[in-house]
Amino acid sequence: MPSTGAIRRRTALVWAALLAALIVPILAAAASPLLAWRDPVYILAGLAGVAALALLLVQPLLAAGLLPGLTLAASRRTHRWIGAGLVAAVLIHVAALWITSPPDVVDALLFRSPTPFSVWGVIAMWAVFGAALLAATRRRLRLRPLLWRRAHLTLAAVIVSGTVLHAVLIQGTMETVSKLALCALVVAATVRVVAGRRGPAARPR
Repeated sequence: MPSTGAIRRRTALVWAALLAALIVPILAAAASPLLAWRDPVYILAGLAGVAALALLLVQPLLAAGLLPGLTLAASRRTHRWIGAGLVAAVLIHVAALWITSPPDVVDALLFRSPTPFSVWGVIAMWAVFGAALLAATRRRLRLRPLLWRRAHLTLAAVIVSGTVLHAVLIQGTMETVSKLALCALVVAATVRVVAGRRGPAARPR
């Protein structure tokens, strides 16, 4: 059985690795030369999008109780708070883009934008709102736990797929290597949870 010291070191390493995975892409995007001479609103839009992508790495880990040092109950409470933060980041991203260029946002929302990444971004956005609405109305809907979980996981899969495709297709402020690494981690974490390989994650919430 591992000693207390070994457990603490492992916990510290896991959290350090997670923080690095979250912070490095954001810092790399903030240092992008493509942001030079850009308006603050445009910069805010880009960084909010990067932050939303980073939060997607945390969400499945919290939902499944995979982060050491947190009880399953604490993980899922934090999952709900991070979910609210994800909605806020998406709203900031879209609102700032609207201020920067309303016609482009309208075209994206109406699925008539010539850029493929816009389609995936809009799909992911509506899935984020759908997942948040489903979580907020869980008690009122009175869905069976298994049915609710399947619906939530389906929306989560759409969110991750759409967001990753949106990010990969954009040649923008995100640094390529850190972006691809973060996207790969997000997909891996989501697949890990959706596959239901961990006991607590397989139980209805």
